[in-house]
Amino acid sequence: MEKYPAVYIMASRYRGTLYVGVTSGLYDRVCAHKNGTTPGFTSDYGVHTLVWYEHWQTMEDAIRREKRIKEWKRQWKIALIEKMNPDWRELRDEIDVLATLVGD
Repeated sequence: MEKYPAVYIMASRYRGTLYVGVTSGLYDRVCAHKNGTTPGFTSDYGVHTLVWYEHWQTMEDAIRREKRIKEWKRQWKIALIEKMNPDWRELRDEIDVLATLVGD
C-alpha cells in the first residue's frame, strides 16, 4: 500500500488541548485517535477532533514540519488551524473522501 505522509493537529474542543502528530496513513491514524485505540496523550486528554492537516511528498519532510510546529507557541498553532479551519470543525469527513480516492 502506498504511503501518504501527513502532519496533523487534533483538538479536544474549540481552542482546547492540542496534539501535533505525523503519519503515513492519516485516515487510519485519525480513526485510532477517535476510537481511543492509540494509548497515551490523546486518549488521556480526550483529544479526538481533527482540526488541521497537510500532506507532504516524503516522510522526512513531514517529520521536519511536525518537529517545527511542535516548537511553536500555542498561539501560532491556533493561527495555523484557523487559517484552514476558522470554525474548528471536524475534518474527518474530508479525510474519508481522500482515503477513498487514494486507497488509504
